[in-house]
Amino acid sequence: MIVTNNNTQGGNTFRFALPAAALDALVKLSRTRANYWLESGLDALLGAALLSAGLRRHVPLPEAASLLALGLFLFSFMEYVFHRWVFHGPMQPMVRGHASHHADPQGYDALPFFLPALVLFCVVAAGALLAPAADVWLIASGIAFGYVAYGLAHFMIHHRRFRNARLRRWAARHHIHHHHPGRNFGVTTPLWDALLATRYVPRRSTSAASARSASDTTTR
Repeated sequence: MIVTNNNTQGGNTFRFALPAAALDALVKLSRTRANYWLESGLDALLGAALLSAGLRRHVPLPEAASLLALGLFLFSFMEYVFHRWVFHGPMQPMVRGHASHHADPQGYDALPFFLPALVLFCVVAAGALLAPAADVWLIASGIAFGYVAYGLAHFMIHHRRFRNARLRRWAARHHIHHHHPGRNFGVTTPLWDALLATRYVPRRSTSAASARSASDTTTR
């Protein structure tokens, strides 16, 4: 704990600097390679533990697969919401942290490795009070695996050069977001961009449009 003592007109004023120091430490941690991979590893372990716990409750396999898929689907929407309205929204600490990724896309900026798992654990605990625990565990495992998939996909997009044409187009869709921050928020899927009208659509040049119009006229 850091305490400073300032004399003010003969009196003592004590200021606790622990929150600022702790926040600075978390910011530094969140930019390290170790934190980046610890986060993925911890979330993968949590997802596996939740999946195992749900299956041990004797949930029928088709139902378990459906709940797992529901978790993945829910994560895809959560990913979009956080990227669009949190990382590009009014919460300045989040915006500043995400801005550092835009400034250095090949960096290792991420949330502190324990935070996503801690939040998911709290959500699971609350959800188990409202619904069958096995169902909640299986849905949460899908969310956890979705987050791991997101982290790996995001890393590959910025650190790999793909030879396959489909993979290049997939990576290009996210690279466009770095040039047009109000478009293409989805990393794992373009679904929500398409549904919520944030999918990037390139504009046709005036000359190309004129040439096509002239071509259409001459063929009539």
